[in-house]
Amino acid sequence: MFGPDPNETHPMPGHPRMRFIKNHLSRPNIEVGEYTYYDDPDPFAEFEHNVLYHYPFIGDKLVIGKFCAIACGTKFIMNGANHKLDGFSTYPFSIFRNGWEKSLPDLSQLPYKGDTVIGNDVWLGFEVLVMPGVKIGDGAIVASRSIVVEDVPPYTIVGGNPARTIRKRFDDDTIAALLEIKWWDWPAEKITENLKAITSNNIESLKRLAAES
Repeated sequence: MFGPDPNETHPMPGHPRMRFIKNHLSRPNIEVGEYTYYDDPDPFAEFEHNVLYHYPFIGDKLVIGKFCAIACGTKFIMNGANHKLDGFSTYPFSIFRNGWEKSLPDLSQLPYKGDTVIGNDVWLGFEVLVMPGVKIGDGAIVASRSIVVEDVPPYTIVGGNPARTIRKRFDDDTIAALLEIKWWDWPAEKITENLKAITSNNIESLKRLAAES
């Protein structure tokens, strides 16, 4: 066997709260890589209820890489949550109509932060909140109940409100090597055969494996 079937809805028999996200998606503007899982105590809840203010007419995407671990309560705030900021009032009068629709702002007048992108092998802790347009690099870790308002570099641990760098997980040379190796793109067979190296901290061993055909 070469690991769990990435097309399984619930990859852990008897544990319906664990699900591979990509098999539960209905919105075309959410993309999630293989083996990325979400943990939810409600086995009937859909991951997409954690992606808030995500309106198709805005056009932004949530992109999450492979092998990410997303803990219960993690939320993603998308660009649809933004209000017009350059007027005296930020109140969204137009959505209530009844004569107030004349104040409807043009999309160009609303703050737009772009797509939210989560890299590969990222761990988002319990009740993390990710704000619009944030980019979280490969291998990063976000501590529980952190609010992420700015980009997180690869292989960096952040935490707090707002989330700030706690430390890098490895030295710069090791991080550069990991970003070049991209073990998460290896075939399932190669990953399975080399789990010891992937879960160790011996970068030279991983480099040798990456060099093999």
